Amino acid sequence: MKIATWNVNSIKARLPNILEWLESAAPDVVLLQETKTVDEGFPAMEIEDLGYNIAIHGQKTYNGVAILSKFPIEDVQRGLPGNDADDQARYIEAVISGENPVRVASIYVPMGTEVGSEKFAYKLNFLDRLITRFENIFASGEAAVMGGDYNIAPDDSDVYDPEKLHEKVLCSTQERKRLRTMMNIGYTDAFRTFNASGHQYSWWDYRAGAWNKDNGLRIDHLLLTPAAADRLSAADIDREPRGKEKASDHTPVWCMIDA
Repeated sequence: MKIATWNVNSIKARLPNILEWLESAAPDVVLLQETKTVDEGFPAMEIEDLGYNIAIHGQKTYNGVAILSKFPIEDVQRGLPGNDADDQARYIEAVISGENPVRVASIYVPMGTEVGSEKFAYKLNFLDRLITRFENIFASGEAAVMGGDYNIAPDDSDVYDPEKLHEKVLCSTQERKRLRTMMNIGYTDAFRTFNASGHQYSWWDYRAGAWNKDNGLRIDHLLLTPAAADRLSAADIDREPRGKEKASDHTPVWCMIDA
């Protein structure tokens, strides 16, 4: 079972690229972020024509997450628990059914704008709620793949210029500490398991020729519970979509687990 995560930065704007990638890469499950559309505006028909079932948690203009699966989708949960007043569409979770079911989540962690800002405080609160959800899923013993745009580079080897970005948003100690807390619960970073060397990225800014200079960050992750990690056989970053015309600023990250 090939599971991928991809922040598409507007599913409508990137639809031709997304459909081309779905056909060529043939993932079984895709966790999408920043779909930037209400549920009714999601291009379901085009994606269903490629054999995918769909679960959506959309929002007008901003945010939006979705799960695509060639297997049946069950037990869909929309929204991250812990704050009933939070109406931002940043989290969707479901069980991919089959002989060996796997729980998946598509997660869009807030960027945070600037360390110390109100939006950064929201990001830290979101991460604290996410840690609680990670703990609960881990305690269940389920096979789970928690994928998405975490908007955190785990360490300096995941950043093109650590000195320039030291203690800046995406690389601050406060953010990294929370990501480490998630990992220390017992989750496995699928990509890092098969790619020990650093400076391999999943996001490149549109500005200052970042893509052509390879000035990127690794901020998109697939984190696996032990029951899923035991089935893990491969993982990588697919850079090809980032080089397309009208590309998202993110590119897919994928892993393979035994079905």
